[in-house]
Amino acid sequence: MKNNLLSEKLIYTGDSVTPTHLHLCTYNSTEIQEVSGDTFQAVKNTLNNEKINWLQVHGMKNTETIREICSHFEIDFLVLQDILNADHPTKIEEHDNHIVLIAKIFYPNEHKEEDELDELLQQQVCLVLGNNYVLAFLEKETDFFDDVNTALRNDVLKIRSRPNDYLLSVLLNSIMGNYISIISSIDDALEDLEEELLTITNGNDIGIQIQALRRQYMLMKKAILPLKEQYVKLLRADNQLIHKVNRAFFNDVNDHLQFVLQTIEICRETLSSLVDLYISNNDLRMNDIMKRLTVVSTIFIPLTFLVGVWGMNYKWMPELDWQYGYLFAWVLMVVIGIVVYLYFRIKKWY
Repeated sequence: MKNNLLSEKLIYTGDSVTPTHLHLCTYNSTEIQEVSGDTFQAVKNTLNNEKINWLQVHGMKNTETIREICSHFEIDFLVLQDILNADHPTKIEEHDNHIVLIAKIFYPNEHKEEDELDELLQQQVCLVLGNNYVLAFLEKETDFFDDVNTALRNDVLKIRSRPNDYLLSVLLNSIMGNYISIISSIDDALEDLEEELLTITNGNDIGIQIQALRRQYMLMKKAILPLKEQYVKLLRADNQLIHKVNRAFFNDVNDHLQFVLQTIEICRETLSSLVDLYISNNDLRMNDIMKRLTVVSTIFIPLTFLVGVWGMNYKWMPELDWQYGYLFAWVLMVVIGIVVYLYFRIKKWY
């Protein structure tokens, strides 16, 4: 990795090819105005310092547009680089005039083949809270925050009458809802696998399913676990950008976060027990196979002994000249095999 402190060049590190597109929503308690464009200049004139400005940026491809936005809102160069770094760890960072939150949102792969296991994809979202604005940077064109747009248009719960930090809490709630939905589906899948393993069915692909769910779990854990320590920054009393009247909403988001963290811990324990159970089931199946092979071998041990005795080349073996010797040998071996088999059944060894 190159030293980003020695370069002024901005590079988007993700793989999204979504062209940069902006959607600005400017509102107050009485009115709302929306405008879209492909450049910052196309929406800049709509910005109003007397109102709340919510700017959504979809697609990080045009780094110069991202630079213009950050320059206008006095966001420093290091934060700008973090926004363009698609693999940046989850964090919440406080600055003099804004708060930066970098997180991940998850969604299933809709383009997977029919025979492929479910795959979890992610994209980075960066939220910036300032005095009268909220910025949302997303890697791809998505309808993730469309319900918030609808709520603003319809002024649901008087959302337009509240400060902009309330809008941030609503956006965080949407992210937490995404986490709850995905982690709950992983938890349900783990429970289904646990029931399947407890029935000791012959599921040859269970091990593959466990590994697929483990990858999804690790992906979410890596993205969410840092919020456990970082989120407290939003709840501090000396945070000037979070109004006291809206702290209850951030506490509600924190409750959702704690639920997600608890579910992640449950999934960790469930995964651990599933791996142990899977290994135990494999051992049981192997023991069952060995038991069957042992029974077959035990049945043939006395038969092999008889065949070995009659196969010796001694001159005087009276039964070799007996008229019914061959028939007697067959009857004797069948009877011995049946007796040994019944003995195992009576002892419940088979």
